[in-house]
Amino acid sequence: MTRSARPLPTRHLRPPMGWNSWDCYGTTVTEEEVLANAGFMHEHLLPHGWDTVVVDIQWYEPTARAHGYNPDAPLVLDGHGRQLPAPNRFPSAAGGAGFGPLAARVHGMGLRFGLHVMRGIPRRAVEAALPVLGTEFTAADVADTGSVCPWNSDNYGLNHDHPGAQAYYDSQVAQFATWGVDFVKADDMLFPYHEREIAAYARAIERSGRPIELSLSPGTDMSLARLDHLREHATMWRVCDDLWDRWEDVEAQFARMARWAPSQGERGWADADMLPLGRIGIRAERGADRQSRLTHPEQVSLLTLWLISRSPLMMGGDLPTSPPDTIALLTNDEALDVLWHSTGNREVLRERDLVLWTAQDTDGHTRYAAVFSLADEERRVQVPLGSVGAASRDRVRELWTGTAAAHDGRHLTAVLPAHGAALYRLAEDSRRE
Repeated sequence: MTRSARPLPTRHLRPPMGWNSWDCYGTTVTEEEVLANAGFMHEHLLPHGWDTVVVDIQWYEPTARAHGYNPDAPLVLDGHGRQLPAPNRFPSAAGGAGFGPLAARVHGMGLRFGLHVMRGIPRRAVEAALPVLGTEFTAADVADTGSVCPWNSDNYGLNHDHPGAQAYYDSQVAQFATWGVDFVKADDMLFPYHEREIAAYARAIERSGRPIELSLSPGTDMSLARLDHLREHATMWRVCDDLWDRWEDVEAQFARMARWAPSQGERGWADADMLPLGRIGIRAERGADRQSRLTHPEQVSLLTLWLISRSPLMMGGDLPTSPPDTIALLTNDEALDVLWHSTGNREVLRERDLVLWTAQDTDGHTRYAAVFSLADEERRVQVPLGSVGAASRDRVRELWTGTAAAHDGRHLTAVLPAHGAALYRLAEDSRRE
């Protein structure tokens, strides 16, 4: 059965989708590698909703290396303490051009350009007392030297009791806007929760005059009590620490996304983190060059959970060198429909090794169900139709395989591999009497 094509909802009505350099290149990605992934996305993924290319951490670090951060890194800054791309890694940035030329090439492919930035102001700018653009203050005046990131030594926090703190963020984001940046991943914002930093950054984006999406991370111990503040200031926010290609990382997301899924929508998106799929670890923070260690069934389970919980999708693997079966998962429009066109998404059962989710389609009559087995071996599961919102008259289609799923009018039966999942579309069969 071939489904009829459905237009994608406008961007603000669906979670962001894109590629991020972290899982494969860590701090070391180059302009050539960014463009290779952008070109692949343009050719193969853009028609399926993937439209954002994000350069992750330390694009301003000329000596960046795999497996960690260099102490006292020689960050490339302008005269006002704002980060500039390292020209040895991003040749088009030479002469103060910044990311403008690279963003223009990405935009020319019909894609959006994003970058990562750490909370606060570079320590090197503070040590040199560089002037904050448009003010009489220096970086030393506006820094909070007692506020530091526990895992990266590039920056100090900002003292938001000082008027120059907002001015620094305003100038930084204004420069991003002139480069054509569409998406900013602001790091070290959520653990602990830096309420004033988040508000100041969102204010700087508003003042820039460019519609830049704001992504916040990492999200260890994120609480729904923050929801209103998050919705007011950000497009998406992480709900966990870094997720890697380990089943235990994926399994931990079931409880988190069950908590956040009912709040997903155009006012903001809880982010289950990047997809550690395909070829990762090339020069990354963790592990060696490898194909994802998640088994194929585990990859299906990961994507099924992200889709049914409507998490943003940021592919972490190097697209040009990832295997075709990974790309096939990312471009399955029948499965992606659940991300784009569902509502009322929720976990409805978790008992022992069985997890069930349901959702409704925005068309008003189609429904979706996800069945997960957390067991360490193959299981035959028999699910009462009512437990996933199905009825005896329903036609059931499994979306990853594109095949009809038979049922006896009372139960839906599936044989799931270890850590496997099935994703179903349910529609009433008017042909049945």
